[in-house]
Amino acid sequence: MTAFSREVLEAAGKEREVTLTTRGRNSGKPRRVTVWISTDGKRLFIRSGAGMKRDWPQNLVARGEGELHVGSLEVKVRPRHITQPSEARAVSELHRAKYGSYVKPSRPSEPLTTGEQATFELLPAD
Repeated sequence: MTAFSREVLEAAGKEREVTLTTRGRNSGKPRRVTVWISTDGKRLFIRSGAGMKRDWPQNLVARGEGELHVGSLEVKVRPRHITQPSEARAVSELHRAKYGSYVKPSRPSEPLTTGEQATFELLPAD
């Protein structure tokens, strides 16, 4: 499996917001959205605070690809929808470390938050 370059990972760690372009699942038209991004130094993660009801996560899942604009870089990506609760909560903790207490991870005894239900690892597209 191909990994992101060090340059992409560092830019994702520094940038407060990035732009994700998806294609409409029905229209096929490009759709740009500004999202928060986090990294563990090896992988990239995004999530929709409004959950799967937003268009961009639905488009990302339906099309299976997108383009990430981070700093001056443009990278083609594919999503891995994170559905395992402990992994979704771990990504919430990464987001919380970067963005502060606005991000509220669920507890293991609670259901996943709306944002945790729409959590994705971004993978380099081949």
